[in-house]
Amino acid sequence: MLSIILSGHGRFASGLEQAMLQILGEQPQIVAIDFPAESTTAQLQHQFEQAIDSLDESQGLIFLTDLLGGTPFRVAATLALQKPGREVLAGVNLQLLLEMALERDGLSSEQFRLMALECGHRGLTSLADEMNRQRSNSAVEEGI
Repeated sequence: MLSIILSGHGRFASGLEQAMLQILGEQPQIVAIDFPAESTTAQLQHQFEQAIDSLDESQGLIFLTDLLGGTPFRVAATLALQKPGREVLAGVNLQLLLEMALERDGLSSEQFRLMALECGHRGLTSLADEMNRQRSNSAVEEGI
């Protein structure tokens, strides 16, 4: 099973982790690391390294971060480039985390990355788009 390190600014990671626990229950091999305003890049890197040491990385390691180019992303990128089988994704949201936590077993880190990107794109929608999609599906189901 792929291991996941979830990180972001403020309490982003722990907030997503709590929401995941509420919906899915305890999930193995996932560590959430917050990056509060009073933290430093060096502290964050140390926390990431400790998390890596605590996880089973034999199937691969995925870093899920909040913001492309932000400190959690940059630290994750530095660590990901040190070893094959590591991937970094930015712009994570709750839907992506939930779906990918359930789908990660048996995936390579590259397969995870590709599937997560599709999931992220699919997960961003609006009420108007969903209502139009439902109307289109109803019309097809009714034989129109």
